[in-house]
Amino acid sequence: MPSNSSGTAVLDGSGARRASALGFAALLTGGVAIGFAGIMMRWSDVNPLASAFWRMALAAPLLWAWAWSTRGRDRASGKRTGFSLALLLAGLSFAGDMGLWHLSLHYTTVSNATLLSNLAPLFIALWMWLAYRARFAPGFVAGLGIALGGAFLLVAPAAPGSGPSGAGKLLGDAFGLGSALFYAAYQLAIKDARNQYSTALLMAWSSTITALALLPFALAAPGAFWPAAAAGWIPLLGMALIAQIGGQTVIAYASAHLPAALSSVGLLIQPLTATLAAWFFFAEAVGPAQAAGGALLLFGIYLSRRSG
Repeated sequence: MPSNSSGTAVLDGSGARRASALGFAALLTGGVAIGFAGIMMRWSDVNPLASAFWRMALAAPLLWAWAWSTRGRDRASGKRTGFSLALLLAGLSFAGDMGLWHLSLHYTTVSNATLLSNLAPLFIALWMWLAYRARFAPGFVAGLGIALGGAFLLVAPAAPGSGPSGAGKLLGDAFGLGSALFYAAYQLAIKDARNQYSTALLMAWSSTITALALLPFALAAPGAFWPAAAAGWIPLLGMALIAQIGGQTVIAYASAHLPAALSSVGLLIQPLTATLAAWFFFAEAVGPAQAAGGALLLFGIYLSRRSG
């Protein structure tokens, strides 16, 4: 592997392509893991904001143990080990995303809440265009449009009158759309921080900050803060281990190897996973339109990835 004048390793073209392919595979894997978060939240018996808090709080000790074990390697590789504004922004942005998304799940379907939260690609692309005058390849734009169109088909009612309706659903949709703004900010903050920190330390700090930011709201929200029985901890542990550690941590790793806009498009795999899981576990209807939407979503992700 060639190196620059400072001795830092530089990937050649084939190495960069391999790293990008591995990063994209990790991104999709993490997105699938997070797609199950809504299912586990529905199974929990605590209030929505408490479930978001416990997801972070239960994951944080494991993430800090991992970060502590890699501190020597971080120093040797020149990674930052101290606190910074980037970590604070990542944690606070994720707190906004998690809080609003968990509230959205309380009022609307799992697939709808997950889709609306994953409209982040639109906000990220808009920010990159406004802030950096970024230009996107036509194939990427077409892939984004196809993926989003497929995602909207995916969450369309499978039959007239199916699913939640009325003011409650509108409120849930509003919470979901609000979470997309925070999710976009989180993805951009993570992309910036991942260039400075190791995945382990970044996730340890961001999960801790998110938990602390959510705690007062979780305590004040109507409904239980503590699970009613020992079995109530199972879905909360599932969110911590599968969604936070197995999902967000893998995505944070992938963000070091992918552009932010492409990462956000790849994460549209989440509503597809959530829709299939909700169909399996909660019998939320899936019809021909949903099947077509899923196929279009996957094709749009493929087209965006191919166009880079």
